[in-house]
Amino acid sequence: MSENSLAEKIKEHLNTRNIVFLLFAAVALIMAYTPIKALYSSNKSEYYSHIALIPLVSIYLIYIKRKEIFAKVNYLFVLGIPVLLLGIALFLGGILWGAPLDKNNYASLIAFSIFIFINGAFILLYGMQAYRTALFPLLFLIFTVPIPTALMDNIIYFLQAGSTEFVNLLFLASGVPFVRDGFVFHLPNVSVEVAKQCSGIRSGMAIFIVAILAGYMFLKSYWKIIFLVICAVLIAMFKNGIRILTLSLLGNYVDPRILSSSLHREGGTPFFILALLLLAPILFFLRRSEKK
Repeated sequence: MSENSLAEKIKEHLNTRNIVFLLFAAVALIMAYTPIKALYSSNKSEYYSHIALIPLVSIYLIYIKRKEIFAKVNYLFVLGIPVLLLGIALFLGGILWGAPLDKNNYASLIAFSIFIFINGAFILLYGMQAYRTALFPLLFLIFTVPIPTALMDNIIYFLQAGSTEFVNLLFLASGVPFVRDGFVFHLPNVSVEVAKQCSGIRSGMAIFIVAILAGYMFLKSYWKIIFLVICAVLIAMFKNGIRILTLSLLGNYVDPRILSSSLHREGGTPFFILALLLLAPILFFLRRSEKK
C-alpha cells in the first residue's frame, strides 16, 4: 500500500470517529437541555454564567493540539463502554429518582452524568493514548457541572469569611473609625454587612477557572499551577474586599443610597478586571522562572 493510500485511509477512519463522537455529543446536549434550562430559570442561575463558554474552550484546546492528540487512535471498547454505561446509569438514575432534588442538585447530577458520558465516548472512539493527551480539555468540562448546593454553600461561606477579613484589614489601613461585629461593620453614618450575596462567588469562580486555564497553557510545573490558583483565590477575596470598602466609604461619606444602588448590584466588572491585572504579574514571574 502506498503512503498516500495509507494516509487517506487513516484520514477516512478518523473522520468516521469524529462523526460518531459528534453524534454522541449531540445526544449529550439533548440530555442536558431540560435540566440546564430549568437551572438558568432559578435563583442560582447567576452562579453559572460561565457554563456555556466551557465547551468552547475545551474544543479550542483540543483543536490546537489535534495533531498530537490524534497521532495514534484506536477503539477501546473494554474501558470506553463501561464509562459510557456509567454515564447513562447516572442520567437514568437522575431521571427516575431525582424528583426530591432541588433544581441545582438535579442539574448537577445530570450534567455530571453527561461529563462522564462524553469522556467515555472519547475513550471508546480514540483510545487511551489520545485520551491522556487530551486529558485537560476533557476534564476541563467538569466546570459545566453545577456545584452541588451543600458544597456551594460552603464555598460561599469561605469567600464571605475571607472577604470579611480583607475588608477588616482595609478598614484598618484606611484609618476610618469602625466597629466590627462578625460580618457587620459599623461606620459613623452607615452599617455594612458582608452578606452571602457579597461573597463574590460569581467573579471568584471565573478567576479560579481563568487561573487553572492560564496555568495549563503557560506553566509546566504542577506546584506553580497550584500556587497560581491559590493566589487567584486570595486575589478574588482581596478584590471583593476592595469593592466592599469602596462602596462602604461612598455610602458613609457621599450618599447612603449608593449601598442599594445599581453600582452595588452591577458594578463588579472594574474590580474583576483589577483582579486579572493583579494575577497577570504573578503568572508572568512564574512563567519567567520556568524559562530560567
